[in-house]
Amino acid sequence: MEADIFLRENNIKVTKARIYIYMLLSKSPNALTAEDIYNRSRGENIDINLSTVYRTLEVFEKNNIVEKFNIGENSHLYSLVKEKHSHILKCSLCNKEIKVPCPMKQIEELVKNQTGFTLTEHKLVLKGICSECSEKIAKSNKNDKDNKNC
Repeated sequence: MEADIFLRENNIKVTKARIYIYMLLSKSPNALTAEDIYNRSRGENIDINLSTVYRTLEVFEKNNIVEKFNIGENSHLYSLVKEKHSHILKCSLCNKEIKVPCPMKQIEELVKNQTGFTLTEHKLVLKGICSECSEKIAKSNKNDKDNKNC
């Protein structure tokens, strides 16, 4: 899809800078920092201020177009939002299942940024005890304690 059409469909004012930043992010295999985007624009003789890059990324983030990942030292990586991946959180007692967003995206981007290693898959198993079962356990423990005191 053309960047200008995509931006209009998302009710975002179309500017040359926004089109450039969107296209750069869509073509990049890695997440980028605002400074990466700024430096690449300079290398391609595109006249964009660093403040414009930051403002555009903020607009994109507010409109759920980019994901922002904190990589420490007041620095962030940005990548286009792609298909959302999720995992199942399963209660070990009652087998209740809850779908949760995948927390691995930030880790994948950090690994890629720091090592150049691209993860092709991951497995994440999440187990725990749901709030209802926790309440039942707490109530049962309280009743057992009360019965022992009688």
